[in-house]
Amino acid sequence: MPLKITLAVVGRLKEAYLKAAEDEYRKRLRPYCGLEVVEYKTVEALVAALPDDVHLYAFDERGELVSSNELATGVLAAEEMKGGGAPVWFVIGGADGLGDAARARARRLLAFGRLTIAHRLVRVLVLEQLYRGFKIARGEPYHRE
Repeated sequence: MPLKITLAVVGRLKEAYLKAAEDEYRKRLRPYCGLEVVEYKTVEALVAALPDDVHLYAFDERGELVSSNELATGVLAAEEMKGGGAPVWFVIGGADGLGDAARARARRLLAFGRLTIAHRLVRVLVLEQLYRGFKIARGEPYHRE
């Protein structure tokens, strides 16, 4: 049974081009995981919805810089190995970030770098990196797609 992942985000995608990119990566991820994208109006609503036993990975500007290989081997492979344990959630805050309550719940804080990136775009980047991570973890080619 594939790993089940929830991508919990604050806000909605409005731009058609970002929706199209998200749809493409959601389609690409189907063979690798069960993915649910859940939108919340506020960070507080997102935090209130977190299961007690969640394995939470939060994208935050203060987070640890990880490579695609580290995401694949240090996060995705480890979560797949546990086989049906705690729910796995990746979270992205809104325009004002995540807040202390969400950061405190995270197993790891992850960052794409020190640049400020719009949270709507981060949503697509996370999906792309999850897809890349599954391909890396399984030894499948990626870079020529």
